[in-house]
Amino acid sequence: MITRTVSKDPRTTRGDLVNDLQRAGTKVTKATISNTLRRQGLKSCSARRVPLLKPVHVQARLKFAREHLDDPEEDWENVIWSDETKIELFGKNSTRRVWRRKNAELHPKNTIPTVKHGGGNIMLWGCFSAKGPGRLIRVKERMNGAMYHEILSDNLLPSARALKMKRGWVFQHDNDPKHTARATKEWLRKKHFKVLEWPSQSPDLNPIENLWRKLKVCIAQRQPQNITALEEICMEEWAKIPATRPRCTLLRPHTEEKASSGLYRNRVNRLPR
Repeated sequence: MITRTVSKDPRTTRGDLVNDLQRAGTKVTKATISNTLRRQGLKSCSARRVPLLKPVHVQARLKFAREHLDDPEEDWENVIWSDETKIELFGKNSTRRVWRRKNAELHPKNTIPTVKHGGGNIMLWGCFSAKGPGRLIRVKERMNGAMYHEILSDNLLPSARALKMKRGWVFQHDNDPKHTARATKEWLRKKHFKVLEWPSQSPDLNPIENLWRKLKVCIAQRQPQNITALEEICMEEWAKIPATRPRCTLLRPHTEEKASSGLYRNRVNRLPR
């Protein structure tokens, strides 16, 4: 009953199971439930955050993945991926787990610093390709279409030159209204940039998310104490990313999966149907 219940509803808690079994006339402890589920290969994990998808988004994502399923790896190496992300001071919105001994929950190594009224955050724009990371900048004001246009003018071409992208390289960004503003589209058209058609509500398909995660983990380990230090550490950690890392660990499918072609081959089966 325990395994069947959590298989049907993975969000069921141990307390729920204790109560259900008690109503059925069976008395068990939470520890017994944990041991039973572990023997069945089930363990408690933090739920992954994923985009909220409507049916139209699901179909668009599937269409995109199938169209690019068999694209040669060389095509993906000619893409500059871009995105914005928010970095929280003290990692306020993140969840981390630690291995600790009993009664050691308040040891500094086992805690994450927090502040009562919020520690603040910074917004970053960055880009990268299979050749390595491009520029990373802090967006200090509320971004609109004009500001985004300016960011691309000042940072996209220099990044492409520094990365020595081949002629005809492709630019990727999502469908945020700032990205699809008339001024931005006109600027991209005048520069004759190829833009990768991108399905809406698909941030998890963008491999730069892997880079953001690595950056945030490195920042959390250093525990900056103020916004100035946070920005400095962001830039320092970004600069440490070796040029070989994006190709090996961010763009290519994992070697254990033995995926032989297409960036999205190992992701199609994970898309909602």
